Amino acid sequence: MELPVVFITAFFVGLSGSMMPGPLSAVVLERAFREGFRAGPLATLGHAIPEALAVAFLAAGLGGYLAHPLPAGIIGIIGGAVLFWMGYGMLRDARAGSLNLDSPGAGGTWHLPGGSFGAGIAASLSNPYWFIWWTTVGAGYVVLSSREHGFAGALLFYSGHILSDLAWFSLLALAATTGRRLITPALYRVIMALLGAFLIIFALYFAWSGIKLLVNETVF
Repeated sequence: MELPVVFITAFFVGLSGSMMPGPLSAVVLERAFREGFRAGPLATLGHAIPEALAVAFLAAGLGGYLAHPLPAGIIGIIGGAVLFWMGYGMLRDARAGSLNLDSPGAGGTWHLPGGSFGAGIAASLSNPYWFIWWTTVGAGYVVLSSREHGFAGALLFYSGHILSDLAWFSLLALAATTGRRLITPALYRVIMALLGAFLIIFALYFAWSGIKLLVNETVF
């Protein structure tokens, strides 16, 4: 992938993850009702800290080992499977009408030091799905981008990923502070269906890349 493609696809893959209802969505909504629009960017900033550590760890340490054809191929296949599962789930839920911004997941009131910033960190690290994503899809993406472009690839991946988080959670906070008039349930389901289709296409690319790496690697 060329560097601009790394950035663009990282943005959309990140956006699909951000838009799935979960703990961080609950944090942004709950905080936005009490703190206003700034809750979205502040929670995203807190979320960006563990994300940066994950990218740095993969790119500088474990990423070097994972860049070898055998582990990279295995990760590509596993990451593709996870992406396919995510995309299928989005399409299924969008068609069934079960996606609802009014019920963003594990909610509750977050009384943590640092306000929205601290809540963003806690919501990320307390979410098992976050670890699953970074050890499969995230790891595969960092490996592929670093393998082709080194530090620049990892940096552009991180930039696109965090920008998608900032865009979505800022929009979510704005919708919460303005009575949620910007995002109707129907529009939300359409967006999720489109992103689900995008993930399935990208899942096939990931899996095919992994298969090619394994085929080209002689294992005794």
